[in-house]
Amino acid sequence: MSGQLSIGWAPLLPWPVVTALAVVALATIALALWRRAPGVWWRAAAAAALVAALANPSLVKEQRAGLDDVVLVVVDESPSQDIAPRPEQSEAALAHLTQALGRLEDTEVRVIRAGGAGLGRDEQGTRLFTALRQGLSEVPRQRIAGVLMISDGQVHDAPEDLEALGLDAPLHLLLTGREDEGDRRIAVTQAPRFGIVGREQPLTLRVDDLPGEEPGGIARVEIRQDGGPPKVLHLPTGVETEVEFELSHRGPSVLEIEVAPGPRELSLANNRTAVQINGVRDRLRVLLVSGEPHAGERAWRNILKSDPAVDLVHFTILRPPEKNDGTPIRELSLIAFPTRELFEVKLEEFDLIIFDRYRRRGVLPSIYLENIARYVEEGGALLEAVGPTFATPLSLYRTPLGRVLPGEPSGSILEQGYRPALTELGWRHPVTADLPDAGTDASKAPGWGRWFRQIEAHPTRGVVVMDGAEGRPLLILDRVGEGRVAQFLSDHMWLWSRGFEGGGPQAELLRRVAHWLMREPDLEEEDLRASVAGGQLEVVRRSLAPDLPEIEVTLPSGELRNLTLEPGRGGRASGLMPVTEAGLYRVSDGRKTALAAVGPLNPVEFEDLRATAEPLEPLIEASRGTVVRLADDRLPSLRKVKPGRDRHGRGWIGVQAQGGYVVTGVLQVPLLPAVLVLLLALGSALLAWWREGH
Repeated sequence: MSGQLSIGWAPLLPWPVVTALAVVALATIALALWRRAPGVWWRAAAAAALVAALANPSLVKEQRAGLDDVVLVVVDESPSQDIAPRPEQSEAALAHLTQALGRLEDTEVRVIRAGGAGLGRDEQGTRLFTALRQGLSEVPRQRIAGVLMISDGQVHDAPEDLEALGLDAPLHLLLTGREDEGDRRIAVTQAPRFGIVGREQPLTLRVDDLPGEEPGGIARVEIRQDGGPPKVLHLPTGVETEVEFELSHRGPSVLEIEVAPGPRELSLANNRTAVQINGVRDRLRVLLVSGEPHAGERAWRNILKSDPAVDLVHFTILRPPEKNDGTPIRELSLIAFPTRELFEVKLEEFDLIIFDRYRRRGVLPSIYLENIARYVEEGGALLEAVGPTFATPLSLYRTPLGRVLPGEPSGSILEQGYRPALTELGWRHPVTADLPDAGTDASKAPGWGRWFRQIEAHPTRGVVVMDGAEGRPLLILDRVGEGRVAQFLSDHMWLWSRGFEGGGPQAELLRRVAHWLMREPDLEEEDLRASVAGGQLEVVRRSLAPDLPEIEVTLPSGELRNLTLEPGRGGRASGLMPVTEAGLYRVSDGRKTALAAVGPLNPVEFEDLRATAEPLEPLIEASRGTVVRLADDRLPSLRKVKPGRDRHGRGWIGVQAQGGYVVTGVLQVPLLPAVLVLLLALGSALLAWWREGH
């Protein structure tokens, strides 16, 4: 195409010089006019010709090539667009727009697909305008003829005004979905980030039956902690309700919350939600009862006192009741053993009870030992470190407490040097596996110092994780009812703390035993963990059994997949699976269930799944665009409109004809050739001289 004609200037001298000469010439002509000199007009013509020649005017004509107008079609592919019939509506609308725009002259169509549900999707919801800005940055703004969006309207990055986009073209929305849609959703409006294990914690939930039906309905809600059995609640709809839950262990816990389907449902995706809460323990209360002073007593006390999270109550029995030397009670410096307060009134307040070389001496009546046995069966923790009296009739095994102890004394005491070693189960048990200097497997003896005494006992239940002299049981762990029991069959562990023959991991071993008794998740012998890192789902299973069951993985979409684990050290087996979806992954081995979250647990995308143009209406109105609801089964026709004209009408939407072009060449013709200027100047001068002569 050819451009319009224009006059160009290319002065032979700088413009200030040309302007100064023109001013001098004008002043001279004015003076001549004032004095009425003859031939002044011919002199003025000569001066004008010379000044015009210095300005060097020329006729300019641009050679222009037209540019196609660009129409951006943004297709919403967010998860909310998967709801029927939105996918079919989107594809039909895209095909219609592509065909209709292709029939318009000088029009280029660019399709932008955005808001996909892959792992890279923004956690802040559907980001259509982020993709649109990227598309706009690739095209000069004066070529943009319009933006057509195919979406359900649930867009979470819409700018406040068109100026933020720099768009001077119509924005039209082709709205998917049905009219008057309804949906039920559940949301966690308030949840703690941390909670104390064993204490009730508040959680605020809200169930809504959209679009804002009157409150008063009742919804069935299930709450699962770490994939466990559900807790069923019946909550009112339309109002916030506070419920309580209790964390069962330290570390992260995932609460899955699911509401039953409502009277109208678009999707069950927002009928489920989840929240992750980290469990922390309050200060642990430990009761240590030493039956008599001995070399290892201080080692027990030092280890427990070194932990700032432990409140230790320690009693050493120095003066048994049968000792009667006639000393008046008021003159004794030692306090009486508060047996009733500890073993009846406040027994449930302790998290762990330790008996260190305790023997029956009449200090604790059988009724109190019965209380301790019941305390263990109901969920308490007991640790016994036996001494030589365990092999005698004075043993705690001969009391009501014997029914919870896993080792039965044989009556023999082994007095010889030996090195503690791990059993076959000990190499797999988390309490003893991977202890420092334990070696790599059972074929290599641990590099620990020797002990010199062991009380022989026969395990009646539980698992033996360490053995000692002559391969006899040294450490037995057992579960009794709801509680747990550990039994050390030697009182020479203190040799490790003294560094005898290199010592051993006394502090680490006692810490692990105590934490296992306290149900520390990292020390569970039957455990299943799932985590996500580097785009991979890692599953780690720990078990005392060597068999490897196939792992079932439930993807966020509900698809089931199987994963085979590879055996490792310490009773562990692990496997990797690539993650392709965002959401909550559920992993199960048939007995245990683990959860892993990819992306946000409560995506903004699922807060409201109803189709609505409300988030985009201010931008559409400012651009003089319109909303076309595809549920009406009427696809609009398209036409080009001139700037300033209506951009939509009944049954049609318009894109603006921008008329962009690029200059391919310039034709330039001088208006005052040198010969013509010379003739004009000389002719005017001669005529002026002739006029003055007459």
